[in-house]
Amino acid sequence: MTALVRASLATLASAVLFGTAACGDGSDKKTSPAAADTGASEGLLSNRAVDLFAMLPEGVRHPEGITANPVNGDVYVTTFVPPSAKLPDPANKLLRFDRQGKLLASQDFGKTPLLGLVFDGANQKVYIANVGNFAGVDSKIQRVAADLTGLTDVAIIPGIGAPEPRRVANPDGSNDTITFGGKARVPNAMALDGKGDLYVTDSFQGAVFKITNPQGCAPKCDVATFSHDPLLATAGFPAFGANGIAVHPDGSALFIANTGDDRVLKLDLTSRKVTVFAESINGADGLAFDPAGRLWVAANQADEVVALDGAGRVVARLGEFRGLRVDNGSPDGLLFPASLVIQDGQIFVTNLADAYTDAVGDEPEESVKLWTVSRLALPA
Repeated sequence: MTALVRASLATLASAVLFGTAACGDGSDKKTSPAAADTGASEGLLSNRAVDLFAMLPEGVRHPEGITANPVNGDVYVTTFVPPSAKLPDPANKLLRFDRQGKLLASQDFGKTPLLGLVFDGANQKVYIANVGNFAGVDSKIQRVAADLTGLTDVAIIPGIGAPEPRRVANPDGSNDTITFGGKARVPNAMALDGKGDLYVTDSFQGAVFKITNPQGCAPKCDVATFSHDPLLATAGFPAFGANGIAVHPDGSALFIANTGDDRVLKLDLTSRKVTVFAESINGADGLAFDPAGRLWVAANQADEVVALDGAGRVVARLGEFRGLRVDNGSPDGLLFPASLVIQDGQIFVTNLADAYTDAVGDEPEESVKLWTVSRLALPA
């Protein structure tokens, strides 16, 4: 389903949720005050408003990772442009914006695509997932000071291959076996726990790696395989398995998005058991917990972000894609939202806006000329 069709469905769904109907006199009348207050019959919060936070400089494409400095409100963004994109200048960058969306600084990474970011507030450092494999070199974790000076290697991501095949039961009693390929090392998202240890997902190897005390061991930190599970791999679309990652507020578990499987997984930090926490999040990508304990998920194929409660139920839906701006060809709203960060009562979201099908003309992403970072209000 193309993003434009998804947007039309989302707009229709929003109208239904709010109980509105277009009337002959041109006004909108709400069918129920309760529905207007909650957005749905069971307390589902729904708000499709999206603000523009920042426009990327001309020629800088595909914002992917995002993190923020809670001290001064600076927002950091990576770009993901693999050499396979065959652009004349596939320059990847780490960008630093102030809290008003003004570009303060940038770091050039050339042909090496970048994915996730995480901010180490205790040491004022930004950790970067560098997917060197896509450019013919080592994939690694790097870090830089908050002002984007002093880029340093932290660790090389090891090649451990694909996890074992996954057996899937069918309703008729039969079973399917999925065998995965996993030659590429694709560090994607990262999370720091309360001890300062770093967890890294690998989307192609179906793994979660752990770097103990990265602040003290860089530039040659050991990388331990914390989990290598079939549930962390995918044969679906988009073809990224373990992706966004977040530590539960009580420190008991990691929550991990599997993009191709449309799932959010739970990895118990004591038993290391991986279980399915939520299903059918269309293109589950970036993850973040808010102060109320809700888990927010960037649904990159639905052009929205959703919140999950402690049982894995969707309790809020925010954002939509409203088309491309006529004046500059930038997305109006969310278009392939990849990663998110929550700060000061707001959700900041990168619009990757990357075309993923082979067909020509079926995705609005193909017509984007300027790329954006969006901002949404965090519901109470």
